[in-house]
Amino acid sequence: MSLPLKETIQPTVLDIYLKNRNWKYYFLLIAIFIITGSIFYTNNLVKKLGREEVKKVELWAEGIRSLQLNPDQDVSLINRILEQNETIPVILVDDSGNIIDYRNIKVSEQKKDKILRKKLRAMKEENHSIEVDLVNGKNYIYFDDSSLLNHLAWYPFIQLGAIITFILIAFIAFSYSKSAEQNQVWVGMSKETAHQLGTPISSLMAWMELIKLGNLDDHLAKEMAKDVSRLEVITERFSKIGSKPVLKPGNLMLQLNNSIEYLKKRTSGKVDFILEDKRSSKENIPVNAELFSWVIENLTKNAVDAMDGKGVLRFSLFEKGEQLVLDIRDTGKGITKKHHKTIFKPGFTSKKRGWGLGLSLSKRIIENYHRGKIFVVSSEIGKGTLFRIILPTK
Repeated sequence: MSLPLKETIQPTVLDIYLKNRNWKYYFLLIAIFIITGSIFYTNNLVKKLGREEVKKVELWAEGIRSLQLNPDQDVSLINRILEQNETIPVILVDDSGNIIDYRNIKVSEQKKDKILRKKLRAMKEENHSIEVDLVNGKNYIYFDDSSLLNHLAWYPFIQLGAIITFILIAFIAFSYSKSAEQNQVWVGMSKETAHQLGTPISSLMAWMELIKLGNLDDHLAKEMAKDVSRLEVITERFSKIGSKPVLKPGNLMLQLNNSIEYLKKRTSGKVDFILEDKRSSKENIPVNAELFSWVIENLTKNAVDAMDGKGVLRFSLFEKGEQLVLDIRDTGKGITKKHHKTIFKPGFTSKKRGWGLGLSLSKRIIENYHRGKIFVVSSEIGKGTLFRIILPTK
């Protein structure tokens, strides 16, 4: 059976996997582009420097030729030209192949002739030579690339190796980090599911014990019905994770009151719940009832835990321009300032048995699904914390 065209098909795990894999391909293409550009630029630079070195050798050859043809001239300039070559290895030979002079080649006196001959053969194979016409014959200057030019020619390949090594290390670290984060989220989600189911299941077990004792009345039946309904709500909540929930106009005060009333009977009797409605208008706002109640319950349970089951929990609802503001203030242990933002990250928790997903899910529900904001307004160690939720009214 085909789906209606207007229905939104939610992304599958395969879609998400393909998107992540495509991201890796884009990253690889960018890296290849950078490496190719670097190699191309460096090779052009090497060619330019190579041509400059050839010109220097030609100038050196012209100095030798000028000195041979006119020995009585002022040789200070020519000597300066000859001495300027401090990097390019050169060997000067006569037309019989005898080595006359050399420069910028490190040799020991014991192996001088052997090393120079070996170097000369290498230069001849590279065909790096300049002919110098003299009065009594010809000399030949053989030369090689300078050490600077050789190092520069190898630079892009060294750079390529360094980039590849960095990419591999970054990829391994990123993969490990993502895997660890995913494991943490999955484990945390399992714990959050158990945590969500714990309250209604515990209540149902207590009601069952009362039934066994024969204490069956209308009130007990109503409370059991609430817990069963609660299980349906929890199922509905988890089914909405990963999909875009539908927002419908709803009475936020009524939903807030229902959540508080349910939790009030299942938490410590030493917690005073205060609900204040300071709105001038009682208009409904777009909200998803199941998910919004999840946020309220997460914040409420955290507050009760922070107060060790004893204190005052105040809910204040008021308007601010075209926004609806809900302040939730407790008299608990408080949160240090450096943790005001990190408490909303997956995995952060101050509880020994917590998995740090409650506030993370709450932030996602408020900001991603309801286009609102949730944050810590203020907190003082030993005195309490004020959370604020801001929702658009339209």
